[in-house]
This record gives sequence, structure tokens and C-alpha cells, in this order.
Amino acid sequence: MNAPLILVVEDNETNQMLTVAVLERDGYRVVVAGNADEARQHLKTETPHLILMDVQLPGEDGLALTRQLKRNPATRPIPIVAMTAHVMQGDAELAIKAGCSGYIAKPIDTRALAEQVRRYLAVPR
Repeated sequence: MNAPLILVVEDNETNQMLTVAVLERDGYRVVVAGNADEARQHLKTETPHLILMDVQLPGEDGLALTRQLKRNPATRPIPIVAMTAHVMQGDAELAIKAGCSGYIAKPIDTRALAEQVRRYLAVPR
């Protein structure tokens, strides 16, 4: 069986590289989108097992994209986990209300990220 595919929707290149390095080290396949349009393009050709969604993207924000993906029958089953540096009271609830399965605070904890991702995956590893 192929390793689970994770779509990382993140506009910050440093965060992209760090997230990809941590996940690939743990054996995941990873594709990156820098904004909502790039994410949609990836989703036309591949169905990831999980989407890690930056909340603050240029243009269309991550929660708006999440709501759109959850309305689409083709992408609705994909778990989406919000990733954001804005960890204020109520942010987790906003992410869940938009359709996210959970929430990971940034900066990411490189020692914990792979385990956090494993909990959200819908497929056995």
C-alpha cells in the first residue's frame, strides 16, 4: 500500500519546507499548495488522505476553502486540519464550525506533528 498522501495548503515557504520535511521523514507522501486555487488544482488530479490547511492564506482564506470543500461531495470525506498561529479563544471552534476535523497550532512542534497527523488520518498506517 502506498503511504498516505497529505495536501499541505500553506503560503509561507519556510512553513512548507518544515512541514514537508517532518512528514516525509515519517513516511508520508506530501504535496504543497500555496493558496486556495493551487489546492483546488491538486484536488482535481489527486485525492489526499488528509489536508493540512493554513487558516490565513492570500486571497481566499483557509476556512472559506474548507467550507467549500465540505460542500462538495467529492472532497467532503477528506479530513481537514486547520493550522494557524492565531490560537485565541474561539479559534478552534471557528475551525470546527467551518468543517475542520481539528486544529494544530503554529509554529508546529516538529516532534509532535507526525503523531498529530496520524490521529487525523482516516486510513491505517
